[in-house]
Amino acid sequence: MKTKTLNKIVMLRKIILSLLISTAGILNANAQFAMLSPEAKVSLVTVGPGRELYSGFGHSVIWIYDPVNRLDNAYSYGSFSFETGNFYIKFLRGTLPYTISVAPLAPQAAYWQAENRSISEQVLDLSAIQKQKLYNYLETNYLPQNREYQYKFFYDNCATRLTLALKAACGDSLIYNGYTDEKLSFRQWIDRYAYKQNPWADFGMDLAIGAPSDEIATADQATFLPDNLSKAFADAKVKTASGIKPLVMAKNDLFLATPVQYEETFTPMHVFWALAVLVMAFTYWQIQKQKVNFTFDKILFSIAGITGWLIVLLWFGTNHGVTSWNYDLLWAFPLWMPLILSISAKKKPAWFQFLLIFYGFLLLCATGNLLKHNYVVIPILLILIIRVYYINNSLSKIPQKG
Repeated sequence: MKTKTLNKIVMLRKIILSLLISTAGILNANAQFAMLSPEAKVSLVTVGPGRELYSGFGHSVIWIYDPVNRLDNAYSYGSFSFETGNFYIKFLRGTLPYTISVAPLAPQAAYWQAENRSISEQVLDLSAIQKQKLYNYLETNYLPQNREYQYKFFYDNCATRLTLALKAACGDSLIYNGYTDEKLSFRQWIDRYAYKQNPWADFGMDLAIGAPSDEIATADQATFLPDNLSKAFADAKVKTASGIKPLVMAKNDLFLATPVQYEETFTPMHVFWALAVLVMAFTYWQIQKQKVNFTFDKILFSIAGITGWLIVLLWFGTNHGVTSWNYDLLWAFPLWMPLILSISAKKKPAWFQFLLIFYGFLLLCATGNLLKHNYVVIPILLILIIRVYYINNSLSKIPQKG
């Protein structure tokens, strides 16, 4: 009897201990997030584009302000640390972890204002329960174990994450259609922002991204741009017991940037068309004078080959999600480097003629990609075609390599 009694006592103690641990866990989980007061305000803050490439597409944050609880939290999903190990390698490969950060809005707004970036606030008309759910969602994301995420510029960034937060807070009561004003490809959206601010950066991005960027962005996907997200929030509605109401109850311009006049003196289009005219004149002079010299071609096609190898690296060696199936490889043929070095005015390999025929076919195929690409490629293709013609025209004057 004593043994049975002792066993029952031990079992009862275990049950009581388990209940105490569970209760403590629940209390801790609830205690880690504050209860917002009825005075709490939730806003989407949209920051305009900056002059630097990393800020050229704008920024979005969710701002929760509660004067009763002295809460001033601006939640941003666009933070990363330069102290991350192998920072530059991870950045280039697209594996750099991004995190959600939280800070008062005023110091951040002062920084954006100093950069002459417009700041607008959209106050969201949410119920107390929805505000609390949104706050809990964001605070849960801010926990150390949840803070990091795999950033994807088109698909998972500082703007798209805020849509997920809003949907989690509102559930089925949210009527949200995304951005429906226009249907453009990801590349076209990038061109709209990047070309105006920095044509050379736009040209570089056009070279780096592949076929996935030419897909038409869905209404949800188009909100990867903060301005589009702001418009999507403005069009959204919320179901309530008394009917349907707009999601945004007020809009405030916190700062209006001074209009910037962008200079376009030496854009890629100007530079490459000027180079095309010079190459055409230089090639005509070489043919007229029957000059056989491939120094310029070795430089030109080496640059094309190196560009091709960089595209291959971005395609197969990174995790950006948008650098695959890059058809610029048709003209930026990687094997030009080192194959172009094998020809000279005195000797030519037996296979070089076949290389030119094959590359001529690739250039022909490359013209089919012009409508989806930056038109700077037109003078580049023209330059390459002119020099392929010159090399082919000069082959008969070169002894074949034994």
